Formats: sequence, structure tokens, C-alpha cells
Amino acid sequence: MKFLIDECLSQELTKIAHEKGHEEASHVVWLGLAGLKDWELKPVILDGDWTFVTKNSVDFRGAKDNPGAKGQYADVAIHAGLVCLNGPPGMDLDMQIELFEQALLELDHNDDLVNQVLEVTLDDKETLRIVRYALPKE
Repeated sequence: MKFLIDECLSQELTKIAHEKGHEEASHVVWLGLAGLKDWELKPVILDGDWTFVTKNSVDFRGAKDNPGAKGQYADVAIHAGLVCLNGPPGMDLDMQIELFEQALLELDHNDDLVNQVLEVTLDDKETLRIVRYALPKE
């Protein structure tokens, strides 16, 4: 998979992707795109056929209870996938790595994320949940 890691996540995740065989993975900062607004980053993601990895889930998929109603992917007919790493505010590097590694394990079983969202969530009770769904809704 060709991952693009969002600026809000550590560049270490890109290195982990490379170690796991995803040599085309990159980071927003590495591409010189630091500071771009989500709406400015959207065409880069779509034109580059990137699977985008972010912790800004609401900004890209919309509200949790109504994904696709709003957010950057609301009007996207086809995309290479969205990986949302959801943790508590101030998610540290160790938690980012844990959630991303869980996402990679899930993708080892089924790496087709075209028009799908993979959400890996660690809630405040430290319960890990992995959910995959279509976006846009079928």
C-alpha cells in the first residue's frame, strides 16, 4: 500500500511502514506539504492515489455517527482508503505506533481499502476496536 502519513502523526510511522514492506509510504512533511489545510491536502491525496493515515478522523470522514455526511471525503467518489488512528487527546508516540501496527496487522488480512475507512480506536478504558466500513456508503 502507498501510505501518506498526516502531519499530525509522527514521521516514525512512515519508517515503520517501510520496515513492513510499504516502500512507497511517505509523510506530509517529507513531501514539503507541512502546514497545508485539509482541503488543500485533499487533491494531493486523491491525485497521488495515497491511502491517507490520520488522527484527525472527523476532518476527513465526518462525524463518527454519520461518516461521509461531512468531512473531506464526503464528496469523493473513489479513493485509495483512509486509516483513522483514534486515541485520547495528546496521543503519544507509543500509542501512535501501537494503533498503526494494529492497522497494518488488519491490512495483512485484507489490504483492499478502496473506498473504505479502517478505524483503529483505543478508548479511555484501553479497549482496542477495529472497524472497517465503506465510504462513500454503498
